Amino acid sequence: MSTLTDRLDGLLFFPVTPFSADRARVDLDAFAAHLESRLALLDPERPGLSAVFAACGTGEFWALDQREYAAVLRVAVQVTAGRVPVFGGVGYGSALAASFTAAAEQAGVDGLLVLPPYLVAGSQQGLLEHYRTIAASTSLDLIVYQRDNVTFAPETVADLAEVPNIIGFKDGRGDLDLMQRIVSAVRLRHGADRLLFLNGLPTAELTQLAYRGIGVPLYSSAVFCFAPDIALAFYHALRDGDGALADALIDRFYKPLVELRNKGAGYAVSLVKSGVRLDGLDAGPVRAPLTEPEPEHVAQLEKLIAEGRAVLAGHQAGGAV
Repeated sequence: MSTLTDRLDGLLFFPVTPFSADRARVDLDAFAAHLESRLALLDPERPGLSAVFAACGTGEFWALDQREYAAVLRVAVQVTAGRVPVFGGVGYGSALAASFTAAAEQAGVDGLLVLPPYLVAGSQQGLLEHYRTIAASTSLDLIVYQRDNVTFAPETVADLAEVPNIIGFKDGRGDLDLMQRIVSAVRLRHGADRLLFLNGLPTAELTQLAYRGIGVPLYSSAVFCFAPDIALAFYHALRDGDGALADALIDRFYKPLVELRNKGAGYAVSLVKSGVRLDGLDAGPVRAPLTEPEPEHVAQLEKLIAEGRAVLAGHQAGGAV
């Protein structure tokens, strides 16, 4: 049987968490429908979706209480039914992270994405102790996420790679010089295959050519939430060496999407959720402190999706979804 790391060879799907119109409850039926619509795109003949990361950044982890969090993960595990691995997000300080980890274990997930600890920027020794404590609290495999208030020194990541159940490192900072030094430090001490390296920037497709060049082969795709045909076409263009299609999608879809995303605070989540609604699923609003995108920005997103599909039609790529 393949190990978990062997199975992570494709797009990483970070679903949104649908809420009721009044934001009072998680809409688990809508969440299940969101998952099932994307899992239906699995193709045994061609790599594509390779994992579901539920209740993480795009899934508004910070806005969920532990009961809601556990329910979301249970649905993810049930709907996925072993077709691809399921990861849950955990965060906060070491004690709260351990309690969320226990809930995730009970829900039956395959692994955890460990988000930065709340608010504080610890020393390298403090970060090392924090992530070792979380790893020691569970038998689940962990992926460590560098972003926001957490920046790792390369040797700290190499130290974390000594922990058996830390299997990956995800970068959300975008410092390619630092990331190259992290990849090199782990490779020198442990070999080329010790950790999986993931590009976790918002709209990661825009930077994935550069990340792939420094040894980061995997990336999360928010676009897969609302335009999976575009996301899969770009992924296959990279995998198959179709530079013309990849460049066209970057120029006419991904670059304008990043520019649109940068027009509003929190759009890395709220604009994605609006895209899911444009795709036909009522995913409800985002929870505070996030706010809904401006109507004109949602209209621009709709036009961008149409432009991305025009690129696919021109290159005879993708397909109806």
